[in-house]
Amino acid sequence: MTSASARFCSLTALVLVLILGSALGSNQHVGFTFLLPGGSTECFFQTTQTNDSMEVDYQVIAGSGLDVGFALISPNGYRLVSDFRRSDGIHMVDPTEGGDYRLCFDNSFSKLSEKMVFFEVIISSQSGTGTGRDEWADMAMTESMVGYDLEDIRVSMDSVYQHLERSRQVQTVLRAFEARDRYLLEDNLWRVSFWSCLNLLVMLAVAVAQIYTLRRLFDDTKRIRT
Repeated sequence: MTSASARFCSLTALVLVLILGSALGSNQHVGFTFLLPGGSTECFFQTTQTNDSMEVDYQVIAGSGLDVGFALISPNGYRLVSDFRRSDGIHMVDPTEGGDYRLCFDNSFSKLSEKMVFFEVIISSQSGTGTGRDEWADMAMTESMVGYDLEDIRVSMDSVYQHLERSRQVQTVLRAFEARDRYLLEDNLWRVSFWSCLNLLVMLAVAVAQIYTLRRLFDDTKRIRT
């Protein structure tokens, strides 16, 4: 009984190592926030392997108009995506080519206002799963020793990992939306405060002008009677 328990514990540890190693190795996630100066264009490069899957998500967090131009260019120089003055976008490339993809953000139409842009790149690789599958197949041959179906365990753990990874991606996007909403709120608050103060100053100036005019009228009347 003790021997079977020890074998089960060792197999469980190997299952965790193989699942986490293959899952983390097959997915790449990169997120970046940067300032795009007015009248300029910034490009970033992402290396991919052949037959991978790449998802690009971007959104403008701060800046006048909350819009930029976006272009996704393949390693062969073909323009796959071309967005003009968009505040956000999600694009998928499946399958990918081997080489460097170029992600370009354009703010040349806005000469004075800089933009804060957030983007993330998610790459799902299929090239690194072959070794993990072979190791899993070698391990699955010993499942009769403990009486558990290791394939079911692998499927369940893989499903949990995929859901956790998707939750992390969604939370990252929601944080970017929150930052953009906070910027809009602060910008609108500044505008409301500015125009309210300006209107108050105008009202005070009008009131002072009216009082001064009335006093001048009474002063002129008193001089005429004298």
